[in-house]
Amino acid sequence: MKFTETPIKGAFILELEPLEDDRGFFARSFCRREFEARGLNPKVAQCNISYNRQKHTLRGMHFQIAPYEEAKLITCIRGAIWDVIIDLRSYSPAYCHWFALDLTADNHKMLYIPEGVAHGFQTLENESTVFYQISEFYHPQSAQGVRWNDPVFGIRWPHPHSLVSARDQNFSDFKP
Repeated sequence: MKFTETPIKGAFILELEPLEDDRGFFARSFCRREFEARGLNPKVAQCNISYNRQKHTLRGMHFQIAPYEEAKLITCIRGAIWDVIIDLRSYSPAYCHWFALDLTADNHKMLYIPEGVAHGFQTLENESTVFYQISEFYHPQSAQGVRWNDPVFGIRWPHPHSLVSARDQNFSDFKP
């Protein structure tokens, strides 16, 4: 796997290094040793799937607070998404900054998101499916979010949204 750090410290784009032949390819998508060598959290407590029927569906921006903060490894296994993260770590030089990239079933890229960073996405195609590997178990009392359109962050979403949950629309204004 190839690891490329993003402008948000500790967040990495991962690219497969496929071994191809006439059948297709084989590639490693996770290696605990490679994560540990970069100081990344390799723990996987649970895996989730998000299936999205309509393009331009928006989910996010979600995170869990201490002591249940979570690292995530995100990949799009069907369709395409515009994946977004926001650095909410007050000590970080990228505090309140966001980063986004396309994750598609065709480009096979993944995004590693460290603890303290919010995550969300907008689907770019109908029938998009996202696979999450998460370092912590879901803890409802620690589940938090910031609003996808909060002016503090100024995220420039690629398309007008068509579906956003009531929960995601009603997060309070973020106060840095």
